[in-house]
Amino acid sequence: MVLFASSFRALALAAAYSIIGRAQSHIAHADRELLHSRALPNAPNGYTPEHLDCPSDSPTIRNAETLSSSERSWLDTRRSNTIDPMRDLLQRINIPDFDGSEYISNNAENQSALPNIGIAVSGGGYRALMNGAGAIAAFDVREDNATSAGHLGGLLQSATYLSGLSGGGWLVGSLFINNFTTVSALLNDPSDTVWEFDQSIFEGPDQGSIQLLDSANYFSTIQDQVSGKSDAGFNRSVTDYWGRALSFQLINATDGGPSYTWSSIALADNFMRGDTPFPVLVADGRAPGETLVSGNTTVYEFNPFEFGTWDPTTFGFAPIEFLGSNFSNGVLAPGVECVRGFDNAGFIMGTSSSLFNQFLLQVNNTSLPNFAKSFISNILSSVGQDNNDIADYSPNPFYGYHNSTSRNAQSGRLTLVDGGEDLQNIPLYPLIQPNRQVDVIFAIDSSADTDESWPNGTALVATYERNLNSSGIGNGTSFPSVPDANSFINLGLNTRPTFFGCNSSNTSDITPLIVYIPNSPYAFHSNVSTFDPAYDTKTRNAIVQNGYEGATMGNATADPQWPVCVGCAILSRSLERTETQVPDACMQCFQKYCWDGTTNSTRPAPYEPALKGEAISAASRGRGDGVVVAALAAISVGFALLAM
Repeated sequence: MVLFASSFRALALAAAYSIIGRAQSHIAHADRELLHSRALPNAPNGYTPEHLDCPSDSPTIRNAETLSSSERSWLDTRRSNTIDPMRDLLQRINIPDFDGSEYISNNAENQSALPNIGIAVSGGGYRALMNGAGAIAAFDVREDNATSAGHLGGLLQSATYLSGLSGGGWLVGSLFINNFTTVSALLNDPSDTVWEFDQSIFEGPDQGSIQLLDSANYFSTIQDQVSGKSDAGFNRSVTDYWGRALSFQLINATDGGPSYTWSSIALADNFMRGDTPFPVLVADGRAPGETLVSGNTTVYEFNPFEFGTWDPTTFGFAPIEFLGSNFSNGVLAPGVECVRGFDNAGFIMGTSSSLFNQFLLQVNNTSLPNFAKSFISNILSSVGQDNNDIADYSPNPFYGYHNSTSRNAQSGRLTLVDGGEDLQNIPLYPLIQPNRQVDVIFAIDSSADTDESWPNGTALVATYERNLNSSGIGNGTSFPSVPDANSFINLGLNTRPTFFGCNSSNTSDITPLIVYIPNSPYAFHSNVSTFDPAYDTKTRNAIVQNGYEGATMGNATADPQWPVCVGCAILSRSLERTETQVPDACMQCFQKYCWDGTTNSTRPAPYEPALKGEAISAASRGRGDGVVVAALAAISVGFALLAM
């Protein structure tokens, strides 16, 4: 079947439907206000964690058998708040011979019958942030033209969960720490404070921005912030520096917002009202010096309330606000003070992307000025080789907890790495937990699996294989069957959206439908290097726009039925639960987009796709140091995933 028209309708796409708006005058005043009304800077002493008296109900480590009471309480509000956006979205989608809006209204009093939506944004550095931003913008009803024919605005407002990893984690974190603002507001910030990727992370922010720092002061500010943490007795790693540098690009605050914590998201009015999805970032457990993250490594998540894992090894969660506190056997000893401020937002975003410490490790192969090279080299010397690619979460909050099963129970140290180092480069793991009962996951894949930096489904394969691991590490999760990576390319599944898990009767447990949306060249070749540290504004905007068109299939010009099929994916599991007949239009969508079990595992030809539509003009594809990229490409870290 032909899913793509041979050409798009002459780019009314880039003009009439563009959410980028090359001119900045279209930014709504509301977006300006959203950007400048940020999450609470609630750390007591900037980047330095502080020992303080514990609350009367002293924090403890909880067993992971259920959702936390905080998440359950929040869900009651959020699920109710998704009803109107979902109803409006389905009404606009207009599934033939089926009133989706009425269906939602008829089931509004039965929360368990309603669709439960998750969105997962993959890793892949700035490429993943920008491509993922395009998809999120396409799903956001607040964006210009988001409710026009062929668009999908309202899907974000209908979603319960939003997960990110590595570059996708930067996107999720930047949105939430900037008060769940819009992608357009971040792109077009008139103060030139955030998402100014033409200024390399090695150079620091433009002096004309709110930061007001030249490169030398930028480095010294980061040094002072991290030194404060070290002087207070906490271990530091390269990820501390990496996270602080990221914050200057991602957080709209002076000096990179050293007082902004991940737990502050839970204090934001819009989150407490249930007006946003539930943000989750992912990292992997790995000891310093290990060169491999296996398929049964412990996967950790960060959410606004907690940090921990559903894995049957540690199987516990700590209150994220009190990370850095000296827990033992799941409790704090009498008289032990609580620590606050350890959960710095930049540190957590950096943890989920610690593979990018390789940027810093290759400093001598760059064209940075000597003072910058000296600064970074001194950092590497001071933290030591064992700490150069991990994030240190010592003292281990799970010390003495679940001693019989936990790999880390007898270690006072807990070290984490990039959440994609186990090849699960799409953060699906938090969303397939049975306790969360997610029906459908829109999986945005910006991985660079092929030689030309396009995805080939490796991330889905890794999650599927982990779920089948004989060790039991999947712990009751269920994931639909997917083909091998070669089949993804040979069957063209990496060129267009594909549904996996359409027939839920094939599994005995709760299995979400996966709507796989791979990075693909609609209007721009967005396959830029994972390790390119800078992008001019035109390139940045073009990649975001291409991501928008990938999520909407060119605003339904590639397939006019795509919005209907998205609506059918949203409703699929809900229709099963309510024993409602599946509309004929949905049956046609499933016939078109569901993987039919076919495989072709032969070695594919080189994948070098052409644009599907009219090209977006951009001056260049990144402004990174080619020597950095070349050097990084040659690094062997033993994971076979430098392309992630």
